Amino acid sequence: MLVTEKEGAVEVTGAGARRSSHGPAEWFTGEVWIDEVGNMPTADPVRALHVHFTPGARTAWHTHPGGQVLYIVDGVGRVQAEGEPVREVRPGDTVHIGAGERHWHGASPERLMSHIAMSGGETTIWHEHVPDEQYLAEAT
Repeated sequence: MLVTEKEGAVEVTGAGARRSSHGPAEWFTGEVWIDEVGNMPTADPVRALHVHFTPGARTAWHTHPGGQVLYIVDGVGRVQAEGEPVREVRPGDTVHIGAGERHWHGASPERLMSHIAMSGGETTIWHEHVPDEQYLAEAT
């Protein structure tokens, strides 16, 4: 198992070096698993996570001071910005969420979904959970 190997300016962290972590109930509804892809501790930090949602699982409402980009890897998901309709997302879709934009995202009611989430700036600011009525609204 390769943990971390550094040669010159290139550092490689092996797949077995990090464990998956369960998404905390304060931030998620349903079962969610998170794999850290990496982070760049620069003046404007960037973090990348591979997040796996079971059917019906989703984030709570939240914001990212530096914005967020989601790249849908597998399954069928949902995303909503405050004041806008629920949108369906599929593999290969990229979602751009502006800095400070209140939103949520997760799997569809019937399908798993995973995405790579990349966010910049400081920590995520978490709010209340998304109620079922809102989550189950017809997606466009």
